[in-house]
Amino acid sequence: MDLEICVNSIQSAHNAKAGGATRIELCQALEQGGTTPSYSTIEYCTKELKLRTYVLIRPRSGNFMYNALEFDSIRHEVILCRQLGAAGVVVGFLDNNLDIDISKTKEIVALAEDMEVTFHRAFDICNNPLQNLERVIDCGCTRILSSGCKATAHQGMDVLKKLTSQANGRIKIMAGSGINATNAIEIINTTRVNEIHASCKHVVGNWNETDVEQFLDPSNSIYSETDSNEVRHLSSLIAKI
Repeated sequence: MDLEICVNSIQSAHNAKAGGATRIELCQALEQGGTTPSYSTIEYCTKELKLRTYVLIRPRSGNFMYNALEFDSIRHEVILCRQLGAAGVVVGFLDNNLDIDISKTKEIVALAEDMEVTFHRAFDICNNPLQNLERVIDCGCTRILSSGCKATAHQGMDVLKKLTSQANGRIKIMAGSGINATNAIEIINTTRVNEIHASCKHVVGNWNETDVEQFLDPSNSIYSETDSNEVRHLSSLIAKI
């Protein structure tokens, strides 16, 4: 059972490795669902930390229907990830009907060449997950990151189980969202997913209403960071399966 740790900074990547992680999904602005990290951060993770790094390619927060200018930027970032030694990229494209955008997805899979391509949780808001599973498979993606079309993977276990069964080894199904040491084993045993995705994060700093005048907004005072102890605990539990 592979464990992927979602990290949002150089420090989080360092903490993940200290906790025993060998594989990460790298992003920034995790509080917005994640956007593309800086090139220097990608390079640090691949070359200095030598982590198996999957890079989120998402030029902005919001929906997953990108215009020509945005998609051109996505293409460029995929090429740079390949040059920087990333193991894979993490993308998600939907059309106006909330189905998988086959054309864009196939183009990125081809551009990725030997990198793996993960279709991210944009999948969880598509119209018909079982039909769209077939579309993602046909596009040639390596895996789908999903919470079973619910807010958390624990809530979406029924759909995750159906996805894993229907996929039948043709694509990896990776469960993510709200997974921690208290529920990971139940999710794995119930759904039979191939992989687990977790952030193992904790909040750094503090915020209360008396800080408003000084800090203006919580984002100027607190942030999330990967906790190496939580990574170590979760890794040890999964290793026993």
